[in-house]
Amino acid sequence: MKKRLLCLALVIITIMSYNINIASAQTAQPFNINAKSAVLIDWSTGEVLYEKNIHEQLPPASVTKIMTMLLAMEALDSGKITLADKVVVSERASRMGGTQLYIEPGEIKTVEELMKGIAIRSANDACVAMAEFISGSEEIFVQRMNERAKELGMVNTNFVNTNGLPADGHVTTAYDIALMSRELLKHKDVTVWLTTWMDSVDVGVKKQSTQQLVNTNKLLRTYQGINGIKTGFTQEAMHCLSASATRGNNTFISVVLGAPSSELRFGEAAKLLDYGFANFNTVEILTKETGIADVPIQKAKVQTIKGIPAEDVYVLVKKGQEESIDKEIIINKVSAPLKKGAVIGEVIVRQDGKEINRVNIITEDAVERASVFTVLNKMFKGMTGRK
Repeated sequence: MKKRLLCLALVIITIMSYNINIASAQTAQPFNINAKSAVLIDWSTGEVLYEKNIHEQLPPASVTKIMTMLLAMEALDSGKITLADKVVVSERASRMGGTQLYIEPGEIKTVEELMKGIAIRSANDACVAMAEFISGSEEIFVQRMNERAKELGMVNTNFVNTNGLPADGHVTTAYDIALMSRELLKHKDVTVWLTTWMDSVDVGVKKQSTQQLVNTNKLLRTYQGINGIKTGFTQEAMHCLSASATRGNNTFISVVLGAPSSELRFGEAAKLLDYGFANFNTVEILTKETGIADVPIQKAKVQTIKGIPAEDVYVLVKKGQEESIDKEIIINKVSAPLKKGAVIGEVIVRQDGKEINRVNIITEDAVERASVFTVLNKMFKGMTGRK
C-alpha cells in the first residue's frame, strides 16, 4: 500500500513539474503578441529572437506570394527569364479572383509588370501568369514551390497554389515564412518593388485601363528602415504580415499570423522589430562582398588573388557585447592552378576567447598557372626590384 502511495505521489509531482515547465516556457518571452503566431529573426544569422507558436501550421493567405517572388527572382538571377520578357496571359490566370491586376486572356505583359503587380498590389492573376511562364503550368510551379520549401528547411509547409487563395491543405508556419523571407531578401533587386508605395500598370485588351498600384504594406510610410515584405488576409487566415527593416548593419524579419485586425498586424510586427533594434547588434566578420584582397599566390599569372568566405560571416550579440567578438584569419601558402571555390584558408570567430564559428576562405575565381616565361619574368623583376 505504501509503495502504491509513493508511486502515486511521484506521478503527481512529475505532472506538476511538467505543467510548471510548460507554463515557464510560455511566459519566458519578454512580451505578448496579439496574434495566433509570431516570430522575430535576425536576417544575417537566422537566429530566433522572439517566438510564439512558431511551428503551428496556419493558412498564410497572400504571404504565400513570398515564395512565388523568390522563385521568380531566382529565375531572373539565373538568366532563365528577363524583366523584359513578354508573358501571354492565360484564361486561367485572368480568372483568379480576389485582388487582381485585371489582366485579360491573350494580353501580353512583361515580367517586370507582373512583378510590380505581385509585390505592390498582391495580384493573384499576376502570380498565376508568372508561374505559367516560368514552369509551363501552375501545377508544376507549385511543385517547385514545395521543393524549394524543403530545401530551405520549411518542414511544416505545404503549398497548394501560388497566391494564397483559400485551399484545403495550404498551410505554413511563422518560422517557415521567416525562412523564405530571409532567402528572398538575399535578392537585393526585389526590394525595389517591395518598398515602392505607389506605381501604375496599363492593362486590358477589350477594357483598357491604368491600374494604380498602392502597396498593401502600410509600414512603408511609418516605420524607419522598412524594406518589405508581404501582407495577407482571408477570413480563415485573418490578418498576416511578414515585415523586414534595416538600420545600419542590422536587419530583422518579423512575422505575424492570425492577427485580429489589420491595424494590429502592423503594430505587432513593428513591436517585434523595435525589440530587435533596441536589444541586438549584428557584428560583420567577413562577407563575400568585402573579402580579403591581395592574397599572395605562387606560379600564377597574377601576384595576388581575392579570397572570400564560403558564406557571409556575422555574429549577433546583445547591445554592449560587441567588443567580446574577435576574429582570426588564416591564409595558407597557395600556388596556381586553383579552381574557383578552392579552399585557401579559414576565418575563426571567437566570443570572449571561445570559438563560436569557423568558415573556409575560398578563391573568388579560378586561377591559371603561369607559363615558364611569366615565372622567369617575375623572378627577374623580383631580383632587380622592378615592378
